[in-house]
Formats: sequence, structure tokens, C-alpha cells
Amino acid sequence: MNEPIPVTRTVDHGVAKLMPDVDRERAWLLTVDGAPQSYVDLDEPEYLEFEYARRLGHVLDTASEAGRPLDVLHLGGGALTLPRYLAVTRPGSRQDVVEADRALLEFVVEHLPPDEDAGIALHAADARAWLESAPAESADVLVADVFGGSRVPAHLTSVAYAQEAARVLRGEGVYLANLADGAPFAFLRSQLATFATVFKELVLIAEPAVLRGRRFGNAVLVAAHHPIDTAVLARLTASDAFPARVEHGPALREFIGGAQPVRDADAVPSPVPPDGAFGIG
Repeated sequence: MNEPIPVTRTVDHGVAKLMPDVDRERAWLLTVDGAPQSYVDLDEPEYLEFEYARRLGHVLDTASEAGRPLDVLHLGGGALTLPRYLAVTRPGSRQDVVEADRALLEFVVEHLPPDEDAGIALHAADARAWLESAPAESADVLVADVFGGSRVPAHLTSVAYAQEAARVLRGEGVYLANLADGAPFAFLRSQLATFATVFKELVLIAEPAVLRGRRFGNAVLVAAHHPIDTAVLARLTASDAFPARVEHGPALREFIGGAQPVRDADAVPSPVPPDGAFGIG
């Protein structure tokens, strides 16, 4: 049998590359301009390689009773890691995936097509534009994992964007986002302040080294109008290979400090990661 080989394509926003994992027979790493974007194991879609993806997975696992199908809107497609995960862990879920880079979406579907019966609908569109046209109260979960290169686009950081996310979610719905920042956390604090204007409950999940400002890294933002079971999330994240902290309540308000909500007119992308922050060898 032929060994899988890397494949590369110029997409709308850079150069995408799919590289096989030598340790897992049908697993692939997707990079764009050298920055890791997604990892997927076609034989075991429930396996999540990236730590931030595992944290998102923990939130998805606890969003409702185990196995219950959900209506999920994914902003950002990548290699469809989380849609594949949910298709297995919550069969029968209806999922819409919105990816602005049409060429990237086509590249992934050509080489790593999702199962036809997975309930995953793919859309090449801008995330904010799609969100603004989506029906009210149409999603149980909204997952935002959108990076233009290695930065969250500015138009997905404002109060108006958060309001649209809340409009699309049902009353018991959950918003979760993959963000990236480092000390002094101007971007991350502003995002928490922004979503606090719209949602009653906020939770932040990140490695202690990131929260202490020792390095640049990912942080998962969780927002809802109802209490989030932080005790369960804390147990799950503490058992990961790289344990994370679950911040909420007074500690999170202290972290936000005097940060102000972001308006569309003042929105900027997330910071440029330092060299090597997410690089691969």
C-alpha cells in the first residue's frame, strides 16, 4: 500500500498543506502558511490532538446530556475537526460550517471528505455575514474558530458581532470561541468585556502558563445566558495532558479589570503571534 504523502495548494488566504501523521494511519495535519490549523484522524474522529480542540470538545460534551443531537453553527472550517467529532459523539446533529476561504474548503473536502451521512453542511461565506443572515434562535451551539492566517479577524470581535451570536443561539445555547493572546492580554480582556455586555455567564479556559503571562497561547471563551458547570469542566481540563485552568466569577472579573467592550469602529484583529508560537518543525 502506498504511503500517504503531503499535499499542498495555494488557497484564497495563503498556502495550505496537508501532512500525514506517521504515528496514525489516516490522520492529517492542516497548516496554512506554516501555522497549524487543524488535525483530524479519519479513522477516529473523536480523537482531538490539539489541546485547544480538546477544551472545545469538553464544552461540547457538557453542552447538554450525553449523546443528544444538537444544532451547531461552526464559524471557521479548517479540516472540519469538530464537526466530525460531533457527528460521532452526538449522531443526528445538524451542523452548518461557514468558511470564508472557498479554495481551502474545496481542498479539505477533496482530500478529507466528511461522511455523506454526517449531517454536515458546508458553506463558503464570510462568518459575520452568514451570522447576520441566520435565523434567530436556530442554534444550540455556536463555535467560533476563525483565523485569518494566525489572527482573529477584527469584524468578529465587536459587541455587534456578540449580539448577533446571542440572537442566533437558543435560550439554553452556548457560544464558544478559540482565541489567542499573550501578556498583557489587551485583546483577551477586551473580548471578555465585549461578551459580558451580551451574555450573563462567561468562562475562560487556558493553560496556567498562558494566564500567568509566561507565553502566548490559546484560550477558550465560553458564554451563555445560563450557569455553566465549571466544576465538570475543571475536572475534564485538569485530566488533559496539558492541564488547563477554568476561570469564572470574581476571578474572571478581576482578570478583565478595566478593559472596555469593542465597538465595530474600534475593532482590530487579535495580535500577531510571536515567532514560533504556533510553528511546526
